[in-house]
Amino acid sequence: MAVPTFAHFHDTDGDHLKTLILFGAMLLSMPLSAAQLNLELGANSRTWQTEELLKHPQVQTLTVKNDVSYKKDMTYRAVPMAALLTGIKPDDHLQAVALDGFAAELSAAPLLNTKGSRAWLAIEDPAQPWPPLSEGKHSAGPFYLVWTDPQAGNISPEQWPFEVASIKRMAPVAERFPALLPDPALKADDPVNQGFALFQKNCLACHRLNGAGDAQFGPDLNIPYNPTEYFGADFLKRYIRDPQSLRQWPQAKMPGFSAEVLPDADLQKLIGYLQHMAGRKVAPAK
Repeated sequence: MAVPTFAHFHDTDGDHLKTLILFGAMLLSMPLSAAQLNLELGANSRTWQTEELLKHPQVQTLTVKNDVSYKKDMTYRAVPMAALLTGIKPDDHLQAVALDGFAAELSAAPLLNTKGSRAWLAIEDPAQPWPPLSEGKHSAGPFYLVWTDPQAGNISPEQWPFEVASIKRMAPVAERFPALLPDPALKADDPVNQGFALFQKNCLACHRLNGAGDAQFGPDLNIPYNPTEYFGADFLKRYIRDPQSLRQWPQAKMPGFSAEVLPDADLQKLIGYLQHMAGRKVAPAK
């Protein structure tokens, strides 16, 4: 996209300021430009341009009921994620990275589903831009991972990353961040290990624990204190269900996790993992 240039600048500071304001206004008024999505999938890596995705043979118009980010029904042009994840197997692990650095940890299996909960890559058409997420904010584009029938797979809000820039195949979280691991003496099906899986799905996109993780947004959930150390169990459950019910904070970003997304039994396992990790603090390297 060509950017307008100015032949000359006047000498006074006031004229410089006027010129910069004019330049900024012109940039803001320009139409939305096309974007690219990087799929880093090993031998099957490729870069998709907006235009290519909008012409993908499996692209279709999709209505998403009660969209997680827009809080209303939304219609998108979208491609099934399964059609884009060439060579990915159900037991692979993926990370979707947004333009702002948000990193969603995703098991591949739900993304490859062709029945029940289905994952789609919604593509923002520069000629028909989506509305802003809120006043003064960007839209969810250029690419947004959305789901149809999410209740069928207990899909959490953290599995709806927007402003996606890349999707990468990664080593599992447990290999990359051993400081997150529960006691290795526990059996694989121990409720604490089940809680660890729920932590990865619902919390790791925004929170680190013991300094481990890629998140840049929420506080560390073990250093210096674990929330189970300063919240009573009932209050912590209420906070996870509806953060604003305990802390009125207009700028808060943490979503509530409903019983449809995180059933009561799973919530108890998640809290059990946090309680367990309070006894396994590892100070991050400075």
